[in-house]
Amino acid sequence: MLKQYPMLRYVLQKGFWYLLTFIVAVAINFTLPRLGENNPVDIIMGKAAQGLSPDEAKLKKESLLKAFGMAELDDQGNVVYEMTKDPEGKDVEEPKLASGISQFFVYIGNVFQGDLGLSYSQYPKPVVEIIKESIPWTLAIQFPTIVLGWIVGNLLGAFAAYKRGIFDKVFFPVAMFLNGVPYFVFGMLLVGLFSITLGWFPAMGAYGPDMVPTFSWEFFKSLGFYYVLPFFSCFPILLSGQATGMRSMSIYELGTDYMKYAKWLGLREGKIISYVFRNAMLPQLTGLAQSLGTMVGGALITEMIFSYPGLGMAMLTAIQQNDYATIQGCTLMISTCVLLANFAVDVLIAIFDPRVKAGIQMGGK
Repeated sequence: MLKQYPMLRYVLQKGFWYLLTFIVAVAINFTLPRLGENNPVDIIMGKAAQGLSPDEAKLKKESLLKAFGMAELDDQGNVVYEMTKDPEGKDVEEPKLASGISQFFVYIGNVFQGDLGLSYSQYPKPVVEIIKESIPWTLAIQFPTIVLGWIVGNLLGAFAAYKRGIFDKVFFPVAMFLNGVPYFVFGMLLVGLFSITLGWFPAMGAYGPDMVPTFSWEFFKSLGFYYVLPFFSCFPILLSGQATGMRSMSIYELGTDYMKYAKWLGLREGKIISYVFRNAMLPQLTGLAQSLGTMVGGALITEMIFSYPGLGMAMLTAIQQNDYATIQGCTLMISTCVLLANFAVDVLIAIFDPRVKAGIQMGGK
C-alpha cells in the first residue's frame, strides 16, 4: 500500500530510524551517569535526615527510592528489604535496590509520560521545571543564531563566489579562520577584549544583578545589553561555516553549462544570482542538519562561559553537584531537539530537492 505513496513511505522510514536513535540515546543517557558509585538517595538523605527519628528516616528513604524508581517493590507496592552488613560487619536491614534493567524500564515509562524525575540537588523540584526555566534562555541564543547565521552566511557565500575580486579575497580567508575557531575560545576572546580590556559589555549573566524580570523597558534594555557578547560569540562562527560551504557550492554551480548559457543569453545579474543561490542552497540544508549537533553544543558551552541561565548552565551546575537526574533531563532534551531538527531538515530536503524527490519516486516503483 505504501508503494503508492513513496514520499509517505520515505517519511515513515526516516521517522523509524530517528525513533530508534532516540531510544539508543535514552539508553546511553540512562547508563552513563550510573557508572559512578554515588547513590543519589544517600546523598539526599545525608542532608534531609538530620533531626528525623529512625522511623521517619526510614519512611523518607522509602519515598525517595520510590520517587527515583530505584527500589524493588512487592505486589502491594511496598519496598522490599534485605539483610546486609554495615561497614562494621553487623547485620542490618536495608531496602533492596531494583536491577538496572528494571530501573531502565521505569525510566523509559516515565520519559514517555513527560516525567524526567526529581532533581537531587534541588529536591523535591522536578527536572522538568528546571528545563522549563532554562530552555527559553537557550532558545533566545540558539534560534536567532542558527536562522540568521544560515541565511546571512549563505547569502554572503553566494555573493563572494559570484563577485570574486577583492571582496572574496578578504572575506574567504576570514571566514575560513573563524570557521576553525572553537566556540569557547572565541567567547573567551570576546570577554577578554570587550569586557575585561575595554569594559564595554558585561562578562556574565543575562541581565543586571540589581534587576527583577518584568515587562519594562529598563529590563529589556538590560537583556539586550547582556545578550550582545553571548550572541556574537556564536553568530560569526556559524555564519562563516555556512558561508564557506555556500561559496564552494556556488562556484560549482557557476561552472555548470546552464549558468554559462544564462550569461550568454544576457540574463540580469540578480536573476543569475537567484538561480545560483537556489540550486546551491539545497546541499546546504544537508550541511545544516549534519552540523546542528555541533552548533547546539557550541552554544551550550557559550552559556557556561557567560553564566547565561540556559540549559548549558543548568548542566554545568548539575555536574558540579552530582545531580545526574538533571544531567539526564538536559541531555535528553538536547538530543531530542537535535533529532527533531534533523528529521525536519531531511523531510524538507525530500520536498524541495528535485534530485532527492526523483530518487524517492524511483524507489517506490
